[in-house]
Amino acid sequence: MKIAITGGTGFVGRHLAETLVASGNEVVLIARGMDNRDQNIRKLDRSEFRSIGTNNVDALANAFTGCYAVAHFAGINREIGQQTYTAVHIDGTRNVVAAAKKAGVKKILFLSFLRARPDCGSTYHESKWISEEIVRSSGIDYTILKAGVIYGKGDHMLDHLSHSLHTFPLMALVGMKSKPVRPIAVEDLVKISVASLLENRLSNQTVAVTGPEEMNLGEAVRRVANVIGKPVFIFPMPVAFHYMMAYALEATMVEPLVAKAQVKILSEGVVDPLPACSQLPPDLLPATYYTEQQIRKGLPPPASFGLKDLKFCARPPKPAASV
Repeated sequence: MKIAITGGTGFVGRHLAETLVASGNEVVLIARGMDNRDQNIRKLDRSEFRSIGTNNVDALANAFTGCYAVAHFAGINREIGQQTYTAVHIDGTRNVVAAAKKAGVKKILFLSFLRARPDCGSTYHESKWISEEIVRSSGIDYTILKAGVIYGKGDHMLDHLSHSLHTFPLMALVGMKSKPVRPIAVEDLVKISVASLLENRLSNQTVAVTGPEEMNLGEAVRRVANVIGKPVFIFPMPVAFHYMMAYALEATMVEPLVAKAQVKILSEGVVDPLPACSQLPPDLLPATYYTEQQIRKGLPPPASFGLKDLKFCARPPKPAASV
């Protein structure tokens, strides 16, 4: 079977592509540029790379030709120039749907966020919700995965936590009380994605995807600190402080330690979907715990934040990364 993946060189897209190819399928990797977090994607067998964005329906339709399904994983967690939430999430999803219809695609798998919803004061959440609605009303068989915090090799969560802990032994929690999270291993998310794409599971459903273990954010940070052998002092700070820090970091860092959308996410907790949606069947429920072994598998090489991470010292920034 042939599957197209938007954001195909991004974190989740890479993992899905590798799994699909390993089981004998073909993939078309669609991205504005090659994500450099994992060079192995360049050597993937039975794959084709298309250096296009989601702003060109004709180019997308051409890339989708011969594909049974499209996994629409392209997305951003902060806005950079013309790469706005409206342009990437809303217009991009509308273009993907139009191109899928034009190319005769039979299935769309869309990766959304657990608490994406309307009228919540966050353009990230609201744009993801509008994208969900575009997919649900497409007339094409769909599955929407409302996923929580995803971790694994090449992610942002473990990468940024590791670099932060190697730089300074402090971690400010978002809000005066640590909120709960249920980290989901990328392997579990890929398993669900494969079931949707290849086994016709979860047809025309929107499902919540969270990990099997609930913990507060402080505990999630401590586990990473223990694995890398770094002490950490964890303390609460008001949400307003984190928004100010996010504005400053987005303005100065190539890959900001925290973005405004992430402040909203972490201030609410990442456990329950909003609005309520379907639950996964028992055999597809994530079962991988956030253990030392899992954390170690996903950690990047030890490194600290430095001048290279600042915009005025680095090369011109890449387009915002896909998930």
